[in-house]
Amino acid sequence: MSEDQLKSSKRVLDPLERSSEVLFGLIMVLGFTSTLSVATAGRSEIRTMIVGALGCNLAWGIVDALMYLMAARSQKAHGLATLNALRSARSVALAHEIIRTALPPVVAACMEEAQFEQIYQRLLRLPDVPDRTRLTSDDWRGAAGVFLLVFLSTFPVVVPFFFIRNARWALRASNLVAIIMLAITGYSYGRYSGERRWMWSLSMVLLGLAMVALTVKLGG
Repeated sequence: MSEDQLKSSKRVLDPLERSSEVLFGLIMVLGFTSTLSVATAGRSEIRTMIVGALGCNLAWGIVDALMYLMAARSQKAHGLATLNALRSARSVALAHEIIRTALPPVVAACMEEAQFEQIYQRLLRLPDVPDRTRLTSDDWRGAAGVFLLVFLSTFPVVVPFFFIRNARWALRASNLVAIIMLAITGYSYGRYSGERRWMWSLSMVLLGLAMVALTVKLGG
């Protein structure tokens, strides 16, 4: 069994993961822009806010990318441990139970014993099972994607502060951009889940604003 056969079959980042990373980045940057006082803010205060928002999302992007790699490594190790347990099972019934546990419940419920046996025999015939797993290029690309999504989601929200001199209007434009991005993120969630997309858009806007308010209230 080659290393490639042990890697996850999911895409580098599925739609739900992409939307979640954008949401996290938006909440981070909104936590900074929401603390800006338009009545007293000068260019130095705005500059400090922008640097803080970019720096925070840079750090969070790195942390999130590392967590992605840790999760990918753990998932691979779990898959290898499951395969080893299956191959060393003391009975066919136990081997079938290991396969049943590893499958999604809705899939396992639809399978018959003959199908479990077929999977079991095919897994027994797999050659070259590695002693340990390692991260692949797909994992590193996924981590890079996580970092970029978190970090780059900062820029659309802070861009108005570069071009609009009036702090009040810049903040309003920034908030409008953030609301649009939250709505798009919610729409993506709705499309992925197959439910009403406009309801997801509205819910994501409300949830995002509530989380920002909570972050600001707690001093984040």
